[in-house]
Amino acid sequence: MSVMADTTARALQLLELLQSAQLRTAAELAERLGVDERTIRRDVTRLQDLEVPVETLRGRYGGYRLAPGERVLPLMFSNEEVVAVFLGLARAQADSHAPEIAAQTALAKIKRALPIADARRIDALLGVMTRTTQHATVAPDPGVMLTLAEAVGLRRVLDLRYLSGQGIPSKRTIHPYALVAHADRWYLVAFDTEKQDERTFRVDRIRTARTVPGTFVAPQQSDAAGRLLDLFVEADYRWRVVLRIRETEERIRPHLPLGVARLERLEGMPNTNEDAPPWHRAEIHAESLDWLPSIIAALDCEVVIDHPAELRSRVRTAAKRMLHASGDYR
Repeated sequence: MSVMADTTARALQLLELLQSAQLRTAAELAERLGVDERTIRRDVTRLQDLEVPVETLRGRYGGYRLAPGERVLPLMFSNEEVVAVFLGLARAQADSHAPEIAAQTALAKIKRALPIADARRIDALLGVMTRTTQHATVAPDPGVMLTLAEAVGLRRVLDLRYLSGQGIPSKRTIHPYALVAHADRWYLVAFDTEKQDERTFRVDRIRTARTVPGTFVAPQQSDAAGRLLDLFVEADYRWRVVLRIRETEERIRPHLPLGVARLERLEGMPNTNEDAPPWHRAEIHAESLDWLPSIIAALDCEVVIDHPAELRSRVRTAAKRMLHASGDYR
């Protein structure tokens, strides 16, 4: 379904480019859409198969154009298809770093072709889909997204069939609060009625979603993206890691971002050098410790491991490997 969403979104962008100029070369279209010329030729053929009057001009100054005097009829989309196009446009925009206005304009044109009631419904659904500064590039099933967005907007209880990261299937009954795109993925923030706690669900791991009788009162959340990051940090993973780091938050965050570590500035720590950066306490919840020695090394500053002792052992092992690689065998 994600391939279909990408293809549909790109076809709409291609049509928009052809309508905004008398002639476009294959090289120009390929550059604007972030694909190769072979893909452009396939997309043009798809439009022609749909009886869109795209002409191919051969020769040195050739390219593609809409037939002079022809008018392209509006395309009709179902609500699920509009969501698919939205996801495809968001992904294409993230890949090409295109201006936000391009996706908004394309989506606005689609909504204008919809009946007024359907257009308002789509606006409400897209309104509950929150994006952080990082766009999702993994497009989930549009039908699942449509169901989730409706449930979030109407405060409807959902029955999910979910697949964990270890491939274990489960059945969940949840109260969905928000849909958030972060770090290449879409996530659902919800209250799990069996666990009696808030949880995050990767949307691409949701196999089915259906509404069940009942509604719920959602908690007051002004920042859905911020709550998602909090849940990442608070997740009940195997290891709880506590580090003391002598560095500014600006230099720590590239290595330990908001969704990975909670940082707290430590006051009253001994400091013989007034120009030295402040100490911070970092708390990290992790399923594995293997990736942390390289992070500690990359921080390139004074770090103290408060917990757990197993991390100290892994750091010592990594340090011995580094000494061995440098030729110091002592």
